[in-house]
Amino acid sequence: MMTRSTSSVSRLAAVLLAFALFAAACGGGSDSSASDTGSDDTSAEVDTGSSDADEAMDDEAMDDDDAMADDTADTVEVIEDEPSDAGPVSGGTLRYILEADVDGINPVSSALSSPGLMMSNAVFDSLVVMDTENNWHPYLAESFTPNDDFTSWDMKIREGVSFHDGTPLNAEAVRTNFETVIADPLVGLAVAPFFPKVEDGAFEVIDEYTVRYNLLDPNANFPTSLSAQLGYVASPAWLAAALDDPTLNQAPVGSGPFMFDGRSEDSVTRFVRNDNWWNGEVYLDAIEFVPVTDPNTRNELFFQGEAQALQTSTQENILELTETEGVQSVLDDTGEEFFVMMNTNKAPFDDIRVRQALTFATPRQNFLDLIGLGLSQPANQMFTPSSPYYNPDVVQEADMPERSGPLVAEYCAEFADNCTDGKIDMEFQWSGPSVVQTRIAELYDQGWNEFFNVQFQELPQDAHIQEVAFGLYDVVTWRQFGAINPADDRVWLICKTIGGLSLNWPRFCDPERDALISELDLITTVDERVPVLNELVEKINQDYLYVFMNHTTWANSFAENVRGICTHTPPDSDAQMRCSTNGRTWHSSVWLDE
Repeated sequence: MMTRSTSSVSRLAAVLLAFALFAAACGGGSDSSASDTGSDDTSAEVDTGSSDADEAMDDEAMDDDDAMADDTADTVEVIEDEPSDAGPVSGGTLRYILEADVDGINPVSSALSSPGLMMSNAVFDSLVVMDTENNWHPYLAESFTPNDDFTSWDMKIREGVSFHDGTPLNAEAVRTNFETVIADPLVGLAVAPFFPKVEDGAFEVIDEYTVRYNLLDPNANFPTSLSAQLGYVASPAWLAAALDDPTLNQAPVGSGPFMFDGRSEDSVTRFVRNDNWWNGEVYLDAIEFVPVTDPNTRNELFFQGEAQALQTSTQENILELTETEGVQSVLDDTGEEFFVMMNTNKAPFDDIRVRQALTFATPRQNFLDLIGLGLSQPANQMFTPSSPYYNPDVVQEADMPERSGPLVAEYCAEFADNCTDGKIDMEFQWSGPSVVQTRIAELYDQGWNEFFNVQFQELPQDAHIQEVAFGLYDVVTWRQFGAINPADDRVWLICKTIGGLSLNWPRFCDPERDALISELDLITTVDERVPVLNELVEKINQDYLYVFMNHTTWANSFAENVRGICTHTPPDSDAQMRCSTNGRTWHSSVWLDE
C-alpha cells in the first residue's frame, strides 16, 4: 500500500464478517468493480498529521512479529498537504459514507463486512494490530508466549484499560468474549473448529491479566488471527445484556476511541469522543457513518459536501476521486479478489460440468474493459503477480463459450428437470441496490444466456450474505481472500466450516486441500510457504468454484481539511500501522484542520 497526494481536476455508501480469527477479508460483492494493480500500492492524497509512540515492544513479541513478516510487505509513501501550524486540534464531526450497513455492531454475533469493521474500529480495540511491513503487534494485548509446539498461547492483557461502561478489561472479560463468540451459531464457525470444547479447556484464565488459548492443532502464527473482528473485545456486561435483548447489538460498548451515541439502521450511526481512551488523545468530537449502497450517489454526496470521507471500490468512482483537486484518497490494492462464486452443495452446480460451463461462458474480458475500464488488473487466483505466492501456471479460464455447449447438452440430457429448452436453470444474486452491480449482472448474462436460463435476484448486502451463509444461492458475485497471513484465509476453504451455516461459501470439501492449509500453520517464512500455496492455488483453480475477475482496489477518500489519516501506532512501538485494510481505516488520530 502506498499513499500519495494527487492534485488535478474534476468533481455516502456477513451474516458474516471479515473474520480475523481465521480469515482476513470477506465481502458481499457490493460495488467491487475496482481495479487492483497487483502491487503493494496505495494511491492517496493524505495528510499524516502527527502521532507519538513509546519504546520498542517486548523482545519475544518482536521476534514473533519478524517471523510473520514477508516480502509482500506494505510500503507507504506520503506526500503531505500543508498542515495547520497549530498541529492537531480537537473538535468537529467527521461524516463518513460507507458502501452498506450491517445487521448490528456486535463482534461476537453481527455481520461485520467492511462497513461493519469500519464502524467497529471506532468503538472497539483489537488484541492485535498489523503494521505496514505485515508484522503483528500486541495492542489490547501486551505480549504473547507460545508453548514449544505452538498448541497453546499465553496472552498477557494490557492493564489499566476500561470499557465505556466502566467495566475493567481483564482476563475474565476476555474469557466472556471468547466463550460468547464460540457459542454463536454463525460467528462461532470461525472459532469452534480450531479449539477443543470450552468444557475441555479451550480457554484458561491464568491470573487477572493472563489467559491461555489451547488449540486443537499447532499454529505458529496464531496472533495474526486476533487482528480484526475476532480480536475485538467488548464489555462483558454489554455482551450479557445483548444476549437477553438483541436490540442492544445496535448499541455497542467497547474500549475504543469513540463511544456509541445513536444509530438508525440504514441511516446514520454516531459515535462521540472517548475522553478516557487508554491509547492517547482523540481529536474529533464525533464521527458519523452513513450507508449509501450506490457508488455514484456516494461520490455525488461527497462532492456536495454532505460528508468529509467515503469508502468505495468502483473503478470509475475511484478515478473521479483521485483526479479531483483537494480530495485525499488512500488506495489499498493489497486486499481481496472479486469473483463469481458457485454453490456446489445443490444442483445444478454440484456437477463440475456445470461449473465449467459457466466459467467458460463468462465474458471476463468485457468485464475488465467495461467495468474495470481497462485499468483493472485481472485476477487469476488469490495472489497478485507481485506476490511471492503467485502461481504463474494458474490462469483463469473464461471467454471460451464454444466449450460450454457440449457440457450443457450432456448435463441436460442426464438432468432434464434442471433445464428448460436445452439450457440450465439458475439464479444469479448480488447485493444492492447498485447501478454498477446491475450492469455487471447484465454483462455476465450476455455471455451466460446462450447456455443458462438466468433469474436475477438483488438483495441488501446483509441479506445477501445471510443467504450465502445458509447456502440459499446458485451463483453470486463475491469479494474475499486477501489475508495478510495467507493461512488465515483457511476459514473460507476448509471442510470444518461447512454446516447448516457455512463459511466455506461454495460448501466444497477437499481433505487434501485441508492438509495443505494445516501445513501453512507451522510455516513462518515466505520461502517455505511458496510451494504449499502454489499447490493450494492450483487445486482451487481445478475445482471450478470461483471465476476470478480482478483484484479489488479500495479507496478511502477524504476532504482536504481531514488530517492524521495514516498516523495510528501501537502503544509500545514506533511501527506504522496499516493505514487501510480492505476498505477500513483508523479514526483515533484523525482531526479537522478548519
